[in-house]
Amino acid sequence: MTDAAQQPARGRVVLADDDILLREGLASLCERVGYQVAGQAGDASRLLELVDEERPELAIVDIRMPPDHSTEGLKAARTIRERHPDTGILVLSAFVEVEDALELLASGRKVGYLLKSRVTVVDEFIEALERIHRGGSVVDPSLVQELFSAQRRDDPLAHLSAREREVLALMAEGRSNAGIGRRLWVTEGTVEKHVRSILGKLGLTEDTEDHRRVLAVLTFLESR
Repeated sequence: MTDAAQQPARGRVVLADDDILLREGLASLCERVGYQVAGQAGDASRLLELVDEERPELAIVDIRMPPDHSTEGLKAARTIRERHPDTGILVLSAFVEVEDALELLASGRKVGYLLKSRVTVVDEFIEALERIHRGGSVVDPSLVQELFSAQRRDDPLAHLSAREREVLALMAEGRSNAGIGRRLWVTEGTVEKHVRSILGKLGLTEDTEDHRRVLAVLTFLESR
């Protein structure tokens, strides 16, 4: 019996990439950690058919696919979000494409944008899938840095300290307080204080903390 068969299924996944070697590699990785691969596609139209037929929990989509290798994957992701809002979407890209990424991330929860180079860091890739599956969002750290380097003059984050900006950037990547603490080598309690300060400075004092965290991240993404 294989390792994948021994593990409880984490969910069903559909994969779309015209690079068959990468696609097969992703399928093998997903199966190894307990996901069931419900189907594979080499183009956007087949991807949409599979999602309609299989109703997977997750769709992993290359941003550029046949026939034009422009933004077919992004358009397909948009269609999936409209037709099947409960399906989590992880879009993979060879390069940081800020406008495309922001358009995708603005669609809400259960969505992620990662560079293909990040897939080689297996633990981070699996963690990203899990966050999306649980309803969170994932932003590639390279995109976060790109956004920080292109802030507007009327930057709503201007009142945040350097440390608070670090914490918010890690929040934008989808990390929990515990995960942020491990990355910054501080206690979870210290991170909680920074998060409260960030939410207060951004005027996000209502609703649940989870919702306020999402609003804080959206403020960060829109502040470029």
